[in-house]
Amino acid sequence: MVNLNDDTLDSVFSALADSTRRRVLADLENGAASVSELARPHAMSLPAFLKHLRVLQDAGLISRAKDGRVVSCTLSPEPMRAASDWLARYEKFWTGQLDSLARYLYHDEEIHPCPPTPSRTSPATTPQLPAATPTLAPRLNSDSPDASPRRPNASGARGPTRTR
Repeated sequence: MVNLNDDTLDSVFSALADSTRRRVLADLENGAASVSELARPHAMSLPAFLKHLRVLQDAGLISRAKDGRVVSCTLSPEPMRAASDWLARYEKFWTGQLDSLARYLYHDEEIHPCPPTPSRTSPATTPQLPAATPTLAPRLNSDSPDASPRRPNASGARGPTRTR
């Protein structure tokens, strides 16, 4: 098992918390890609996208290499593996806890069976609602002559409020 300190795991989970960075990692599963190829599907400026790459690089999830004018990124799986191992420990714990709860509920059901619930589709038990009267119906169309007058906007007219 890889032993990483808490700061490394914190930076990995922090980097994974953003959907843009998760998509970049998914794009890098197929192999190395240039920064411009990775940035193309994202609706943001290149400097903003480079900040996301910096977070991924600081967490150790990607590495960048420059070849002439092209900067390419590759996936570094080791920190992700460490985070996966950390999560696996808790998965074993929660799986055991949920299995124990399921056994308890199954045993409790055998000892104290629930009485059958009455059918809800029976017409005798379904309460009848009174018919809606036209006067109680909401007025949705404000263009109709019956529509109630609109309340004036509480904030006043738009535009500058100071006279010059």
